[in-house]
This record gives sequence, C-alpha cells and structure tokens, in this order.
Amino acid sequence: MNPTAPLQPITEDDIAQFLVNTPDFFERHAELLASVQLTSPHVGRAVSLMERQVEILRERLRQLELRAAEMIRHGQENTGLLERLHRWTCELLAVNDPAALPAAVTDGLAARFDVPQVALKLWGVASPWADAPFAQGASDDARAFATSLRQPFCGANPGVEPVQWLADPDAAVSLALLPLRRAEDAPAFGLLVLASPDARRFQASAGTEFLARIGAQAAAALSRLLPAAD
Repeated sequence: MNPTAPLQPITEDDIAQFLVNTPDFFERHAELLASVQLTSPHVGRAVSLMERQVEILRERLRQLELRAAEMIRHGQENTGLLERLHRWTCELLAVNDPAALPAAVTDGLAARFDVPQVALKLWGVASPWADAPFAQGASDDARAFATSLRQPFCGANPGVEPVQWLADPDAAVSLALLPLRRAEDAPAFGLLVLASPDARRFQASAGTEFLARIGAQAAAALSRLLPAAD
C-alpha cells in the first residue's frame, strides 16, 4: 500500500454496507437508536431512529391491511357474481317451453345482473321457431360480425348493427357483445347485446372471462332452439 496515497472518502453506500454486514452494531451502540434524529413526514418534527422505524413498520402494516381488505372485497364481489350466475342458470334449466328461453335469457340477465338493456337475436333455428321475433332482424353482416368475435366484446358503443336491436340504442354508451356458439370452433348462431348508459359499466380494459361464461351458459340453453346436430 502506498502510504502517501490519499484516503478515499467514506460514502453513504460504504456506511450502509457496513451496517448490513455488522448486524450487532446497534446492540453494541444501543444509545445511537435514541440519539440519532430523523425528520418524520408524519409528525413534522425530528424523531429518533427507533421511532422512525416504528413509523415505517406501521405504514407497511397499514398498506398490508388495505391490500387485505381489497382482496376480501373482490372475493365477496366474485362470490356474489357466481351466486347470481348460478341462480340464472337454474332458472334457464327450469324452462320447459323452448320458445320461452330467449325471454328467460334476456329478462334474467337484466334482473339478476342489473343490466339496463339486453337484446338477443338468433338465426338458423329449427322450423317451429323460424318466424319468432327473436329469429328475425339479424342481417348477413350482423351474423358474420358475431362469428368474427372469438371472445366477448366489451367497451364503448362501436355503432354496429346489433346496437339497433336495443329498445333505446341512443342510451347505449358502453356495450358487451356475446357471440353464441354450439362449440368453440363453430360459427355463431346468435348474439347477446348488453348495454348501459354508464361508460364505466363495460370498459374495454375489463376482463371478459365472466362474460364468456354467461355467453356459454346462454348458448347451451338456447341451443334447444336449433335443429338437431348431425
């Protein structure tokens, strides 16, 4: 070592590394815990190192409590949604007359999930129901559009034809469009339209897993109106 070489100044990183590598330092110098003063953002005055550490731990605990409360709230909301889905599914299973199924689907969704507007169109149904109102009014373009949806659409009103199936299209600010299929790779045989005047109700950033489950349940029930599969 060169005795004439200038000593390197001690940095904050050096001090921090020393304290990490010397965990018993404050045990041997316990008086420092009370004598070192730090500015507290909570009380606006200088506090001891020990008091500041307690504040930090309390803040971390508060954040953990908030996260736990949020997780519990989400869990309760999900449980409530699953319960509503279960009741709606049971109502569909109890329908004896296939012709009553479309109304059971739309009325049940409106009532169970508090959806302001619900519309439904089917095509390719069996001959006994070919002239029913729910089997009329879907153009070839609307049918092709439904088949092009590989998952439910959720977001702002895009101004597509199915919006006009609603009782009040002008009040549809946000939408969920649910294609109905017999199987995952099959073309759509119908389309469910859920609409709300609230732009936040069906946001594009929202997940579509639950909507996909609703569509699958509706498709399973409404498939009773289709011709027998080959």
